[in-house]
Amino acid sequence: MLLLVLDGLGYEFLMQREDGILRQHLKGRLTSVFPSTTASAITTYLTGDAPQQHAITGWFMYFRELGAVMTVLRGSPRYGGVDLSHSGIDAQRLFGHVPISDRIGVPTHLVTPRDIAYSDFNISHKGSAEVHVYASLSQMFATTAAIARARPKRKFIYCYWPGLDHTGHSHGINSHQAAKHFQDVDAAFGEFLDSIKGSGTIVVATADHGMIDVSDADNIELDNHPDLAQTLALPLCGERRVAYCYVRPDRREVFEQYVAGELRDYAEIQSSDELIDSGYFGAGDPHPRLRERVGDYTLIMKQRFVIKDWLPGEARHVQIGVHGGTSDAEMYVPLIVATA
Repeated sequence: MLLLVLDGLGYEFLMQREDGILRQHLKGRLTSVFPSTTASAITTYLTGDAPQQHAITGWFMYFRELGAVMTVLRGSPRYGGVDLSHSGIDAQRLFGHVPISDRIGVPTHLVTPRDIAYSDFNISHKGSAEVHVYASLSQMFATTAAIARARPKRKFIYCYWPGLDHTGHSHGINSHQAAKHFQDVDAAFGEFLDSIKGSGTIVVATADHGMIDVSDADNIELDNHPDLAQTLALPLCGERRVAYCYVRPDRREVFEQYVAGELRDYAEIQSSDELIDSGYFGAGDPHPRLRERVGDYTLIMKQRFVIKDWLPGEARHVQIGVHGGTSDAEMYVPLIVATA
């Protein structure tokens, strides 16, 4: 079996394409996790656990045990610097997850971009799987095809392609660049299916999240809300579309009143504890560190609004395509199934 994760391929985006190989094999739609973002969803694919259990809650995360806000997939502090392993920290012990490769009882292969293949995050989640790296779309599918055709026949292959997400962030998911990139992926997928005919491979293609496009007017900068910033004990964590707020105990009332007043048209304020208890992050008992990783309050941005703060020295950049929120375009991903 092959699980192909096409980062950023939303169900609504695919439904706008009337033809193509991926659309031909579309069986339905799935929901992403909450928040609808790569860090949370990819961890679910690599472990089989919901965010409720794996407690990876977004691009920026506060790790109390490290005393730092981390860029979790890069394994480095948000302000910059070296990654976890070069700091002498055992990343596998820090995350504490059991990878899917150690659960399913068959040979497992991870096909992943060369530049992230041996990151602290990936190494911590590979388990017993064999890692295969690639540098291009064609090489990814060629490598995956070779694994699919090789013996033994019974195996699990996890393959990850980040290109549409990167293009969406830079140019917008509704841009001609994103449309062209999708066409390239779709054509390569069709050639891949032809190349593994007769292998008996079940191919499941899906995504970690979809995306929406935002304009400059949709961006809420914390710089423009100094009274709100003064209530926070830590930088914003999570995502631009779902922000975790760690609020100073003596400023909670001020925080609540400010959001309810100045940000009422832009964000919905939720108690983070209530989000956990109501099942936003998944069912079952929560990870023992989940509550400290989602702050006191969560701002779930309305419509197409995003919120962002910047650390001193942090390179400011614009994202046109974003995700993490609860809109249909972000939350629904396609279920594509083909048998070779």
